[in-house]
Formats: sequence, structure tokens, C-alpha cells
Amino acid sequence: MRIATWNVNSIRARDQRVLAWLSEHQPDVALLQETKCDDALFAETVGAQLTALGYEWAHHGHDHWNGVAIISRVGLADVRRGFPGVNRSPFDEARLISATCGGIDVHSLYAPNGRTLDDPHYLFKLVWLERLRALVDADRPAVMAGDFNVAPADADVYDPKRFRGKTHTSAPEREAVQSLLDTGLVDVTRHRLPDPGVYTWWGYRPGQFEQNRGLRIDLALCTPSLADRVSDVRVDTAERADDRPQKPSDHAPLVITLA
Repeated sequence: MRIATWNVNSIRARDQRVLAWLSEHQPDVALLQETKCDDALFAETVGAQLTALGYEWAHHGHDHWNGVAIISRVGLADVRRGFPGVNRSPFDEARLISATCGGIDVHSLYAPNGRTLDDPHYLFKLVWLERLRALVDADRPAVMAGDFNVAPADADVYDPKRFRGKTHTSAPEREAVQSLLDTGLVDVTRHRLPDPGVYTWWGYRPGQFEQNRGLRIDLALCTPSLADRVSDVRVDTAERADDRPQKPSDHAPLVITLA
């Protein structure tokens, strides 16, 4: 069983890329982030094509910001959008969708960016990640995957000095991710690919991708029973390198394979 997570940076701008990638690689479950559309537009853009490829799907989006989706060919049940209970602004943003696929609880998430350390959005990011921790149930096979907008360690940044005093690498953000790991979740990329230089995001400026000047901010955190089944983890950098038929996302798909 293969589970992929991918920040597509607009499904409208990259619909043909996403559909082609799904057709070629045929993951059992694909978790998408930053679709940048509402539910109706997602259905109009790729809904029929996903069905034709044999996938069920669920999307959570309100407008042209954020947006997350779960695409599955191993069942799609108990779909939940957002955090449990009442979610007042800004926690009502479309950043989290959950479901059960093939007996596994899957969570597709797009954490807030944080902007700058002195911006109110940064505090929102920390509280959002704290709320995510409440969803962890270590006794069930589950994966929380998506764009966390946090590089957990200096090894996950091409130039740690360049990011000091900025979001994505600050101590509170890293502590928020560590608090998720403290529940028993396993960062399976770190476990399977421990060497520095494994990134999932590269800026669009010339040379950034070619020189591997990236960040590892797309994570797959698995409960212990699921982590024990992980036989392979890979970042599909070829998808990031290819500029046809549409400009690539600045993120590459992260794919985990379960025995």
C-alpha cells in the first residue's frame, strides 16, 4: 500500500500534472494540500477524471486559499473536515481533512505558514499545531501527512544560518512538531532517510532546485503500528524537475510504502 502527500500549489494550475502523476504512479491514497479552490471547483476541475482513474475523493476548501483533499482507491469513509467541534476564525480555514482509507486513519494537513515571528499568524500556527496533537490516537494505525511548514531540524534546511530568526525553523515551531512525536508518532522520512539533504520544497528562484537548496517541510508522521509497516520512503524529485505540461509545484510528492 502506498500513501503519497503532495502540496500541489493550486489544482487549477496543475490539474494535468496531478492527474498524470496519479495515473503513472497509482498511489493507493494521495493527500493533497494547497488546492486553492472550493469544493465545487475541485469537483469541476478534476472530479470526473479522478473517478475515471478509480479513485474516490473528498475535498475541503472554501475559496482560493488553502484547500486539502484525500484521494483513495482503497475506500474512503468517515470523512471529517477541520478540527472536531466549533471552529471559529481563523481555525475554520480549510487546512485539515481526515478519513479512514483501507483501515488506516489518514489526515491531510496544511499548517499555517506563520509569516514572521512577530506576526499574529505565527501564534495561530503554534496553536494550530497544538490542536493537531489532540487528534493523535497512538493505538490506531494512522498517518498525519502534509505540509507542516516546519523544518524539524537543521539537517532539514540547506543553510540553517540563513533561516535563523525566521519562521519554519524557530524553536517553538520545532517544539510543536516534537510534541507530536512525543505522543509516539514516528517521522518516517527521518527514520528511513536520516542523511542531510533530503528536501521536499525548493523555491522557484533560478538554481534553487538544481543546487538542492531546499527544505524538508512536508512530513509523514505515523503511529507506531503503521511505522513498523513502512518499507520505503521516497521524495519524487523528478516531478519537481519536470516543467511539462505545466509548471511544477514548489513541493515534490512524498511517498511512503507499507508492507
